[in-house]
Amino acid sequence: MIHNKVVLVTGGAGFIGSNSCEALLNNGNKVVCFDNFSTGNKKNIKDFLSSPAFTLFEGDVRNPDDCQRAVKGADLVLHLAALGSVPRSINDPVSTNAVNISGFLNMLVAARDQGIKRFVYAASSSTYGDSTSLPKVEEVIGKPLSPYAVTKYVNELYADVFHRCYGIDTIGLRYFNVFGRKQDPNGAYAAVIPKFVMQLMQHESPVINGDGKFSRDFTYIDNVLQINLLALSTTNSAALNTVYNVAFGESTTLNELVACLKEIAAEYDSRISSIPIIHGPNRAGDIPHSLASIEKAKQLLNYTPQYSLKAGLKDSVKWYWENL
Repeated sequence: MIHNKVVLVTGGAGFIGSNSCEALLNNGNKVVCFDNFSTGNKKNIKDFLSSPAFTLFEGDVRNPDDCQRAVKGADLVLHLAALGSVPRSINDPVSTNAVNISGFLNMLVAARDQGIKRFVYAASSSTYGDSTSLPKVEEVIGKPLSPYAVTKYVNELYADVFHRCYGIDTIGLRYFNVFGRKQDPNGAYAAVIPKFVMQLMQHESPVINGDGKFSRDFTYIDNVLQINLLALSTTNSAALNTVYNVAFGESTTLNELVACLKEIAAEYDSRISSIPIIHGPNRAGDIPHSLASIEKAKQLLNYTPQYSLKAGLKDSVKWYWENL
């Protein structure tokens, strides 16, 4: 695994970002966290602020000068800064485009100018769009179904072009429904798992969009951390300048998810087992089913995810119970 490097983590105060900062620090690296705290939170990085190996750079990827200053002195870039959420992008496509495309381009230019050799970035399973093939294989995608999906696909195109034109080695990681500790349960665009956990803890009925038969490949954060570090450290030239699915490789319906969450949470509060579930309308831009093939990541990056959905949910519920 990677060690003794200076790694710039954009969006380092966010959910995946702060966990990545911790993993990199634990492996003996120096970390520069670049965040504007629009969606990230200082409480996610409070445990690192006193570390001499950790530097906080407060700035915005939409500002080219901030990007240049943040990258200076780094060996590697892990670019996680983005405005996530399909509904957010539908409500405000301009802001999503500015952060996810213009900000991404600013970071690539800064990496080129500062001589960065490895640029690993967060891609997205939303890139598969209206493709109905299952499992999702990296080389078979459809048309995007949301502005967010457009931005994440453009990231892949820009990364490929920058390798071809400027020689920067890039790796895109198509994350599939990541969940785990430090994921924010609050706000209009909260992810489904932390939102459901919080509702159950408060004895509120979770609201499932649609009939609950839509399925997802839910991916625990520790699986993501494994592949983030592998992508930053791999010496396999065949593994570079491409994209990978990041998932566990199992499909779970929303109905099954909520049933599992209720079972786990009821171990802390037995009243949760009797909370009814509410079904609402389908959400615009949602794909019906998502299941990843992770064979490419296994073969080229030696990715071996350790946490199943249930194992990850047990750890997540415990964390929320102790921290909310």
